[in-house]
Amino acid sequence: MPLDTDRPLRCALVGTGSVARLHAEAVAADPAAQLVAVTDISPDAARTFAQAHDVPTVSADLDALLSAERPEVVLICTPPAVHREQALAAFAAGAHVVVEKPPAPSLAELDEMRRAAATADRRLAVVFQQRTGTAAAHVKRLLDDGALGRPLLAQCQTLWFRDADYFAVPWRGKWSTEGGGTTLGHAIHQLDLLAFLLGEWASVEARLWRLDRETETEDASTATVRFAQGTVAQVVSSTVSPRQTSSIRIDTRKATVTVDHLYGHGHENWSITPAPGFEPDAADWALPAHEVASGHAPLLHDVFAALRAGAPLPPTADAPARSLELVAAMYASAAADGRPVTPEELAAHPTHRRGFESPVIDLRAP
Repeated sequence: MPLDTDRPLRCALVGTGSVARLHAEAVAADPAAQLVAVTDISPDAARTFAQAHDVPTVSADLDALLSAERPEVVLICTPPAVHREQALAAFAAGAHVVVEKPPAPSLAELDEMRRAAATADRRLAVVFQQRTGTAAAHVKRLLDDGALGRPLLAQCQTLWFRDADYFAVPWRGKWSTEGGGTTLGHAIHQLDLLAFLLGEWASVEARLWRLDRETETEDASTATVRFAQGTVAQVVSSTVSPRQTSSIRIDTRKATVTVDHLYGHGHENWSITPAPGFEPDAADWALPAHEVASGHAPLLHDVFAALRAGAPLPPTADAPARSLELVAAMYASAAADGRPVTPEELAAHPTHRRGFESPVIDLRAP
């Protein structure tokens, strides 16, 4: 159902942690939306945030916000453990939902969120901003059109560094409140971009490792992912890597595509290297002259445009379960000593649709 296009979308924000700033800045930059209210478990944090971003209303809690402000879009920037209850409340109040990754700490909870969205005829968008930007869109078109030949081999690395202070936040590093370790909390972004480019996955073999950090969850993971069209990908995630990088490499029959960055990418982060004999084709693969970098702003802009038009969510914000299912399969495989897990098995999995807690191989020094 199209919304009133004569005025901006009324948006409200739940949770004022570090990522909330990116949402507020993206809304402020888009004439199609306006941030009208904010709430946080800490009233002082909410007031400080509202003053910094010119938000007119601070509500005591989400229920009060929904009742008084009747927002059309709720932006959820809270820890994963509360995403389900907050999204369901927003849908029941008639709002669309944009939720930070991971969208939920389990596939079962995400299933509930998707059903509630469908019942309310509302949209559920997940913030996987690595899909955005003109470079990612261009490479996806080349891969989808077959211009680069069949993708054969891929590497996906999320090598980050998070010290003890990072894990001192009470909800981090615990299965019950964060839902998983670096695989869920960090690698999911690059895995989402990889799946955005390569499509559906066919099997996953994975292991979880605790190498150094004092956490319940893993601080590193390794996996082999086979995609439905035949590409084989090696995946590594870490919070113990001082030289940080986020990178994807895809080797096709005609070229190698790479993107190397940290938390966001522009054209300078991408390259397409032709295979011997295909050098004359490289000019046709060049990135477009107009550049938009990845980020929250282009993602929310795409979402707002779709909501105002009553259209389906754009490819930059659709398929909310795809990357979470890939992550769930990694945890399920690790729980089965690295045995391959397929989408069919995951769909009826007895444990890992309800949560991702899995055995972690502990290699910390005594």
